[in-house]
Amino acid sequence: MEVTTLPDKEYRILIINPGSTSTKIGVFDNEISIFEKIIRHDLGMINNFSNIIDQYEFRKNTILETLDKEGINVSKLAAVCGRGGLLRPIEGGTYAVNDKMLQDLRFGLTGQHASNLGGIIASEIASGLNIPAFIVDPVVVDELAPIARISGFSLIERRSIFHALNQKAVARRVAKELGKKYEKLNLIVTHMGGGITVGVHKQGRVVDVNNGLHGDGPFSPERAGTVPAGDLIALCYSGEHYREEIMKRLVGQGGLVGYLGTNDAVEVERRIEAGDQEARLVYDAMAYQVAKEIGAASAVLSGKVDAIILTGGLAYGKGFVNSITDRINWIADVIVQPGENELQALAEGALRVLRGEENVKIYPGNYTTAKI
Repeated sequence: MEVTTLPDKEYRILIINPGSTSTKIGVFDNEISIFEKIIRHDLGMINNFSNIIDQYEFRKNTILETLDKEGINVSKLAAVCGRGGLLRPIEGGTYAVNDKMLQDLRFGLTGQHASNLGGIIASEIASGLNIPAFIVDPVVVDELAPIARISGFSLIERRSIFHALNQKAVARRVAKELGKKYEKLNLIVTHMGGGITVGVHKQGRVVDVNNGLHGDGPFSPERAGTVPAGDLIALCYSGEHYREEIMKRLVGQGGLVGYLGTNDAVEVERRIEAGDQEARLVYDAMAYQVAKEIGAASAVLSGKVDAIILTGGLAYGKGFVNSITDRINWIADVIVQPGENELQALAEGALRVLRGEENVKIYPGNYTTAKI
């Protein structure tokens, strides 16, 4: 599908962001949201499908029925943009959904996840309307410099798995506010949610970032982050724990959950206000580790940092943000952008291509790494 660019035109874009048991949809006129809804799917219906990919037609029909019920005429759409799934490692940007991408999404090349449905459903709806379908900055965005891949253990290479969509979107917004191009700035962007990732954005490329899934970096509300390797190995081979149990302790039951039994930062803050010293220590330790990771990130840029950005759900917590900022504001100005508006970020990515501000990328493209 050829993309026609008209900078002054109003573009109506349908955004699709599938989750495990729900699908978030939005309709945008340029940057303005005119409709958003979380479609919650019946769990029994979802469980009837043996594979996640088999859900695409059911979810597509549900989306179209919802839009029709709301009186939104899909014939007025200029494009459909879905959340990117678990694809091959690719550089950041807005990608046209093509046959190779659809093949990899259906196969689950690097894993089966509900986000894989985003590109598939977008393509199905767009093809019927003869308009383009896109994805933007999926979690597999990999722009790591070769030196950043070296882990120190020759059998394991460091991997780029992070909150690429939100990090890139927030970085671009801040660049615009500063009156500069994202590609001309050195930024440290920290996404703080269920997982925490600290990305080094060097002139538009994320040349280093911690693996926010079950890799390294600060612990978070649900994830353990970096743990002492020798002690972890001893625990794994103690005969007292199953593999699945250890993985859950690292991802899902790590971090705040492991120490305090909750992933709710608001609840932790209430405990602190009530005098809970253990909650205070653990919460302070999480902020401490985030600040340490940001400090390490500044070394990657040799201290030449234009701004540090704190984003994600935890950025709403003033005490938590202040605890981090007090340790890092000597590096550069700290800009706080709370929350994670994924629908907005996807719409902005599609718009950049439709307006001709950015070239559409073709999957899988030329996979290149950055230099530091």
